[in-house]
Amino acid sequence: MTGHQPQLLEALLITTNPYDYPMISQGEITVKSIDDVEEFIATDTAIDILGFNGEEKQGIYKLTGAVMHHGNMKFKQKQREEQAEPDGNEVADKIAYLLGLNSADMLKALCYPRVKVGNEMVTKGQTVPQVNNAVSALCKSIYEKMFLWMVIRINEMLDTKQPRQYFIGVLDIAGFEIFDFNSLEQLCINFTNEKLQQFFNHHMFVLEQEEYKKEGIVWEFIDFGMDLAACIELIEKPMGIFSILEEECMFPKASDTSFKNKLHDQHLGKTKAFEKPKPKKGAPEAHFSLVHYAGTVDYNIQGWLDKNKDPLNDSVIQLYQKASNKLLCFLYAKHGAEGEK
Repeated sequence: MTGHQPQLLEALLITTNPYDYPMISQGEITVKSIDDVEEFIATDTAIDILGFNGEEKQGIYKLTGAVMHHGNMKFKQKQREEQAEPDGNEVADKIAYLLGLNSADMLKALCYPRVKVGNEMVTKGQTVPQVNNAVSALCKSIYEKMFLWMVIRINEMLDTKQPRQYFIGVLDIAGFEIFDFNSLEQLCINFTNEKLQQFFNHHMFVLEQEEYKKEGIVWEFIDFGMDLAACIELIEKPMGIFSILEEECMFPKASDTSFKNKLHDQHLGKTKAFEKPKPKKGAPEAHFSLVHYAGTVDYNIQGWLDKNKDPLNDSVIQLYQKASNKLLCFLYAKHGAEGEK
């Protein structure tokens, strides 16, 4: 988006105004301490150095561009029907071009997916919210699969059979998020950082000090006062927040309210990490608060059930598996196989 490589933006059918893309315009567009052109050049160069070939590099950029375009897709309701239909084809054409698909086939699969009922395949109509959710789930899936593929490739490239004698450990906790309105995305980010902090504390403070004692160093054990177990267990253990969310997603009549009630029944007053949010004038509605190491965060659970389900439209995935974009085709080649999602 820096405009440093206009030919790349042209190839990805992207304008140079970041605000045209909801997928990236929800946060800060520029940060004073960061030179976006310099960062882009470094990233682009690193992709070459790490051994990605030209076709793979082009695929990385095309999939990223397609993800950005997904946020601009619009659908409308047919007259006198709940059925969704495309509200213009221009954005879909751009996405289809970048992904190596037929635009009409992609839109048909989004609005009229084929689903298995018993032993038969039937066409199932979709409402506008259902199609929008499907689009969101698909672009998140593309980005996730590409990201994980890149991580594996980079690790393979940097791997060495030589014995390792030294290592550098880097802790990144800058991603902790406390906004006025915090949803499932913020909980996932904060939970990840909570786990990282716990790992860091254990290895750098607890184990290191035990090593001092083993070596006979005169040392007074320091308690850094960061017991993170209570919050972590509240989120990930059986009957924790994620567990209850999974359980509610299995019940057809479950709702945001039933999910909230289960959370409060299970945890309010029973763990110090779970609190009832204090009403704040002018602040968005909050349904529960978690006491994280970095502070207490109020969470709103609206739409969590739908976000957690995020079902992928299999009719569209089947198109991905036959796409002319070889990277997309590769990423979804095993989709639907045992253990693959």
